[in-house]
Amino acid sequence: MGKGGGCMPSKSKASLGVSDRDAPIPLSERSISTEGRSPERSVNAAIPVRGGDSQRKLRIFIVFYSMYRHVETLARRIKKGVDGVEGVEGVLYRVPEILTPEVLEQMKVPPKDDGIPVISAEEMVEADGFLFGFPTRFGSMAAQMKAFFDSTGGLWREQKLAGVPAGFFVSTGTQGGGQETTAWTAITQLAHHGMLYVPIGYTFGAGMFGIDSIRGGSPYGSGVFSGDGTREPTETELALAEHQGKYMALVVKRFAGTSSFARNKVAAKT
Repeated sequence: MGKGGGCMPSKSKASLGVSDRDAPIPLSERSISTEGRSPERSVNAAIPVRGGDSQRKLRIFIVFYSMYRHVETLARRIKKGVDGVEGVEGVLYRVPEILTPEVLEQMKVPPKDDGIPVISAEEMVEADGFLFGFPTRFGSMAAQMKAFFDSTGGLWREQKLAGVPAGFFVSTGTQGGGQETTAWTAITQLAHHGMLYVPIGYTFGAGMFGIDSIRGGSPYGSGVFSGDGTREPTETELALAEHQGKYMALVVKRFAGTSSFARNKVAAKT
């Protein structure tokens, strides 16, 4: 859809009145049921099988790059949503910085929280799902996140992330700065790894249609507008981020319960 028209409801349909449609439909009421679905797929022989310890929590790695903490703020709220689903936990990671301390100082970048570890490519195989967050650079992901994806060649060679659900959340400076393109240009990274892209669609309910205030986020994932760097995420943007975390947790939980995926390859690649 174009930027002008968007995905707005038809005029012939009932209006999404603010009074009774403010809140999104509770995820517990959505059809994430697996009833009637076959857990086996012929592709199982070609992708990693996940399973193993049924007692451990499923883990969604929330992997992000954040320069001025806008993406980090979304990441923390996403973790809250993930952690709110029984049996699933969100794990925060940041990707390595590629700019020198001198450059970061000149750009007045605040110090990073040492409590959030830097992820390595090798650690990614431990995740049951991913949510990747990054700011935009001319409509696509920041170089720091791209450099990290570039470091995952070993995982790509053996397709160790194939079949793992993943999604995106972003930060842009302006309304035309790439809330949609920053996410969908990143889908190529998932495609080459054989990962399963999970957008949020319009599952946030009426909050996706409001035009009375500035709001980041799109069907591709949650988002925030940073403006000149001083703008803070609104409660609506944060609520959408929390919703995305909960939505992904339920998808991963369903996925793990209806498939025979486990951490080890079914057969070694030759």
